[in-house]
Amino acid sequence: MAAATHAPTPPGSLKRIVAASLIGTTIEWYDFFLYGSAAALVFNKLFFPDSDPLVGTLLSFLTYAVGFAARPLGALVFGHYGDRLGRKKLLVLSLLLMGGATFAIGLLPTHATVGSAAPLLLTALRLVQGFALGGEWGGAVLLVSEHGDAERRGFWASWPQTGAPAGQLLATGVLSALTALLSESAFGSWGWRIPFLLSGVLVMVGLWIRLSVDESPVFKAALAAAEERKATADQAEKMPLVAVLKNHWRDVLVAMGARMAENISYYVITAFILVYATTQVGLSKQTALNAVLIGSAVHFAVIPLWGALSDRLGRRPVYLIGAVGVGLWMFPFFALIDRGTFGSLLLAVTVGLVLHGAMYAPQAAFFSEMFATRMRYSGASIGAQFSSVAAGAPAPLIATALLADYDSSTPIALYVIAAALLTVVAVACARETRHRDLSDVTETAGAAPVEASVRADV
Repeated sequence: MAAATHAPTPPGSLKRIVAASLIGTTIEWYDFFLYGSAAALVFNKLFFPDSDPLVGTLLSFLTYAVGFAARPLGALVFGHYGDRLGRKKLLVLSLLLMGGATFAIGLLPTHATVGSAAPLLLTALRLVQGFALGGEWGGAVLLVSEHGDAERRGFWASWPQTGAPAGQLLATGVLSALTALLSESAFGSWGWRIPFLLSGVLVMVGLWIRLSVDESPVFKAALAAAEERKATADQAEKMPLVAVLKNHWRDVLVAMGARMAENISYYVITAFILVYATTQVGLSKQTALNAVLIGSAVHFAVIPLWGALSDRLGRRPVYLIGAVGVGLWMFPFFALIDRGTFGSLLLAVTVGLVLHGAMYAPQAAFFSEMFATRMRYSGASIGAQFSSVAAGAPAPLIATALLADYDSSTPIALYVIAAALLTVVAVACARETRHRDLSDVTETAGAAPVEASVRADV
């Protein structure tokens, strides 16, 4: 039985909801990316000082990767309660957890003060960050997707996606400013703490905005329908996770495959590049940070454009443009960086992020449209976050290890190309979801969801 169709959210309210999701997501990604940049720049010296510089970087990226390991658990827990209690409550909780963990990292003692306890504490807080982010993404994109209408869902739902480059922009910008203003010794001694402590202020702003928005009308209608079924037919709902695995296993696999190239390419372009450009090519930290900073600004600008294009062409064509483009760009990407100039580095990063945006922009609407309402938070989160363990988590680690073993960018380029091929296959196997009415998506075992009313969307 389909949930009752809801009236479209007024434009003014929709913009407020988009702003709330975007600001909250920006803060969450700021916290998460800040760790990645610090892992590449200073954590190897502060928390693993007895290691060889490149080995120290590997260990630093290993603590970075454990945050990804916690994301599937966050997806399961937040997805379950988000499908039972609503999107808004869980988004507030995720913001508090992420902000608290990041603020605490800014207060951590280093290896010089407490010895081996320092990396253990760092790892524990990184796990909290990953757990929170695993629940954040699904709720943020669903809150917007379920408020908007089908005609422009790709555009509106892409705005929470801009929280990733906005967070990267903010994190890299703060680090870049500090490395420019402070000496290397001052930054390594105390300056690196400032961006982490700043998170406490940002979280207060994000909470104030998130608490002001309404729950998704699609979710409220689906919850009312479920309560009615339970009262009249004594029909208890299955747990969201069980329902997803029974009715939407194919969509979960598609989402996981679609995330491979998107996730791996992003962390190679924005995190590993800080290592490659400084240690292999000999560029300064400031130069590498500035290139990522400018590239992230362009990334932010093009994501809504790709999202709008997915409303016209469909989710699959735009996603495939990004996957194929990233695969083809990898060899030119490293060739440009090897030239050793800021201009060539900037071009490499910017084009890579523009192509990444073609995958990332339609992802929010694409994944939301795959699942029925009462299991949508779980389905979208599981598909997105479980793949991150195999994709984004080890990407900087694998890239750094390949560089250490082969002293060449060729194996790293081939690694990203293999991920792009996997994503192309996954998206090619998916069904087009453009123009689906989210309140009409029903459950079908082992296949993509269908609508109660047929739409000529492909």
